[in-house]
Amino acid sequence: MENTENTENAVTEVQAAPVVEKVIEKTADAGSKKRMQDYASAEIVEVDMSLKSLLQAGVHFGHQTSRWNPAMSQYIHTARNGIHIINLPSSVECWSKAEKVITDITSAGGSVLFVGTKKQSQDIVRQEANRCGCYYVSRRWLGGMLTNFSTIRNSIERMKKLEGIMQEESERATRGESMKFTKKERLMMQKELEKLEFSIGGIREMTSLPSLIFVIDIRRENIAISEARRLDIPVVALVDTNCNPSEVDYPVPANDDGSRSIRLFSQAVANAVIRGRQKMVERTRSGAVITPASFKKKTASEGAKKPADAVVPASVEEVAPA
Repeated sequence: MENTENTENAVTEVQAAPVVEKVIEKTADAGSKKRMQDYASAEIVEVDMSLKSLLQAGVHFGHQTSRWNPAMSQYIHTARNGIHIINLPSSVECWSKAEKVITDITSAGGSVLFVGTKKQSQDIVRQEANRCGCYYVSRRWLGGMLTNFSTIRNSIERMKKLEGIMQEESERATRGESMKFTKKERLMMQKELEKLEFSIGGIREMTSLPSLIFVIDIRRENIAISEARRLDIPVVALVDTNCNPSEVDYPVPANDDGSRSIRLFSQAVANAVIRGRQKMVERTRSGAVITPASFKKKTASEGAKKPADAVVPASVEEVAPA
């Protein structure tokens, strides 16, 4: 009986694999895996993804009906006072698929990049990415950050070199020794360092391409989406009623402007990453070989799958703006 259960578990792990291999094989390295193991014991924040919780967070609020994208019609329940109302059951269904992908990828040693540069998402993205030990871009997406990563890596090395120089100069001043650089040179290096920290501070430890990116507002981050698609990096993203869900691999219909909605999903993504890394550590300790699964892009038919029936709590009418 026990052998049968073990066999079934093994088969389940193999079947759960179709999400990871191609990307992880060219992105994961020993250093990043060590970093993942260090954050496997990070705290998991309790996040309730029930319909009631989504409703309270304002996830159901879309944009004005005049600004909608017809491609989002399958995820829209109705319109109230000129505002589209997102079908929350479809949001829960889409999130379940996205959560499984994130967990599968991170459990096989993959890394996740958080992307959210709009004002209301900057602090949230930075906090949640740091909590789970992921990389993040919260200020400005630099063109070529993925497709021209070798140049970005040179900038990261430059930033680390400047930090070393400034640290050494500070230690010299503390010991009362003469400086190696003039005051003007130090000021110029400090400005350059601040500029680099502003742009790429969140990816300073990223030595290879991420295995997956989580994006908030795909219209604003269209360059990041384009680069990820070009490199076959899967994308999980919050898509509002003014977005085209076919541009990402795992769209999650949700309000991408409200801070509560952004925080709810960012926390959920961070939790999924931590759980995936805990699975990776458990497999490593048990002596199991972690074999990356094969990532497969969704076909057009899979992407066009009809979501759950539109059943939104009656309280939506009460919460909808007047």
